[in-house]
Amino acid sequence: MRQIKAKNAKEMNERANSTPQTQGPTYALPMIPLPELVVFPGAITPVIVGRQKSLRAMEEAFSNDSPVFMVLQRSPTIMEPKQADLYEIGAVADLLQPMRLPDGNVRVLAEGRFRARLVEIARTEPFYLAVVEELPETHEQDAETMALERLVRQKFEQLVHGSRSLPPDVLMTLSTVEDAMRLSDLIASLVELKPTEKQDLLETLSTKERLQKLAVLLERELQVLELERRIESKVKEGVSASQREFILRERLKAIQEELGERDIFAAEVEELREKVAKLKLPDEARERALKEIERLEKIPPMSPETGVIRTYLDWLLGLPWNKRTKDNLDIERAQQILDEDHYGLKDVKERILEFLAVRKLTDKTNLCRCVAGADNSRHPTGWH
Repeated sequence: MRQIKAKNAKEMNERANSTPQTQGPTYALPMIPLPELVVFPGAITPVIVGRQKSLRAMEEAFSNDSPVFMVLQRSPTIMEPKQADLYEIGAVADLLQPMRLPDGNVRVLAEGRFRARLVEIARTEPFYLAVVEELPETHEQDAETMALERLVRQKFEQLVHGSRSLPPDVLMTLSTVEDAMRLSDLIASLVELKPTEKQDLLETLSTKERLQKLAVLLERELQVLELERRIESKVKEGVSASQREFILRERLKAIQEELGERDIFAAEVEELREKVAKLKLPDEARERALKEIERLEKIPPMSPETGVIRTYLDWLLGLPWNKRTKDNLDIERAQQILDEDHYGLKDVKERILEFLAVRKLTDKTNLCRCVAGADNSRHPTGWH
């Protein structure tokens, strides 16, 4: 471990060495809490540092050539977390290539070195000074661990080939990693997982157990990726079909204009729209008429369906909507008109005259009832 070269290094080391060592050596290091990021040993992770205490901790690390302790917050919204607001296990990391951003934040690369447990926060001003304990890891080398390593490699390669967020060159880097322990940490840092899921992998000290968890997470990500492919394929099919239809209609329109058919047809459609606008149609009839006009506009003028739709529209718009005439129930006059206009059709004429007679009789009955009702209103006790 690099020595801390700060002027108060003696105080830091005395505090660190006074802490009981239960598993590994302890160190006093500047600490940078991370709202939504987990740093793994053996992996290089870009980190945006913006809070004042974190910037001071970074400056302290660079000025003393010291690593830092980086740990995930339990809630990303807390600006000045206390020890209870932090996870217990984080990573000791070296900071590389700081770059000042236009917004005042600093982008830095964090190269994880080893897992560490947060023992206590020794100081909070002007930056967090944490006493951390190095955690030893277990590296099983049995057949099951080897099988899990191959499975994780295979699933990660499938994910890289199907994902747009993972560049293919990471497979070249992965091929140079022979240690299963570092392989699991590297893949865990590259896969898009929830911070809590990454934290769980970081807290898993057994390589075999970490590989098992990672295999399950990779399988889930592959299933999600396959589902995204299906959804995207359906969307593309729908867009392609609509684009193809649009292109064909535009070509058909151009051909019709060249033949001189489109202008006449368009004028007829516009005339129908104007006719619908002028007529005081009921809402249902207006909606139906406009819908049929839209259908008529979409199909070719020479299509057989054009004539059917046009006939229906002529009939629909030709009906005497909102026009009424006074009924003429003169049966003798009706019979005279029927005989003058239609030859034969005796049964039909008789049915028409019967209908008029019933109408006439019904009107007289209603009139009598109205008169009787009026008289009853004048004589509440009835007729006298």
